[in-house]
Amino acid sequence: MSSPTQPSSSGPARPHLGTGGQCTLVGAGPGDPELLTIKALKAIQAATVLLVDDLVSDAIVAHASPSARIVYVGKRGGCKSTPQAFIEKLMLMAVNEGENVVRLKGGDPFIFGRGGEEVEHLRAAGVPVTVINGITAGLAGLTSLGAPLTHREHAHGVVFVTGHAKPGDTGTDWKALARTARDAKLTLVIYMGVSGAATIEQELLSGLPAHTPVAIIQHASLRHQRHAITTLGQLQATITEQGLGSPSVIVVGDVVRGVALATQDAAEAAPQARCAT
Repeated sequence: MSSPTQPSSSGPARPHLGTGGQCTLVGAGPGDPELLTIKALKAIQAATVLLVDDLVSDAIVAHASPSARIVYVGKRGGCKSTPQAFIEKLMLMAVNEGENVVRLKGGDPFIFGRGGEEVEHLRAAGVPVTVINGITAGLAGLTSLGAPLTHREHAHGVVFVTGHAKPGDTGTDWKALARTARDAKLTLVIYMGVSGAATIEQELLSGLPAHTPVAIIQHASLRHQRHAITTLGQLQATITEQGLGSPSVIVVGDVVRGVALATQDAAEAAPQARCAT
């Protein structure tokens, strides 16, 4: 393991020099290494340099070649983070040195992973980029509880939205989103929303009823996953009472009722399983 060091050049990104280096943005999925795609696994194994996000599990990084250089470039809200511009410089420098660079990102690179910014930066420097998708935590989290994100009777669509606004940005218009979710029967999947849950709850209640089902899933897909099922009117209170924190996804909508049905099905199947053994 190694820590990032400051690039010697502080000027603008130099153009790609055709040294044979390449860059791939790889989605590591929600954390469980068995949820990696085969394509992602092959890319990790072939990398000579891996720039690894904070939320990527050690079990996934363990698939890297023993000779690969691993650089941790964590970015988490409320914690000391590696500046995005610095990460992009590291990527470009490694490619120009002829390395096979994998930018290993939790979940999917193009869902709140700043993958779009990194691709734009590299392409502007003449570096072609390959992107390998990963399972996003919003999908894996509710699926792990046995419920879908869409359902013909309960949700005609799903919205992935961040609860963490960029500095200087007004952020999500939760009141407008609540009205749209109600009228269009949409499931809301909120990333990075725990710290702002009180505001999110208050503003969503302007368009959604207080009894709207909500699931909060922390550490989706990992062995230490925790979750709570509650209602929109009790969102902040439940987070506080259960001691839930980041990284968590918050799922709002009638599809969450499927968690209770999955639990009931499991309970009914249990006696049959015991008889079979």
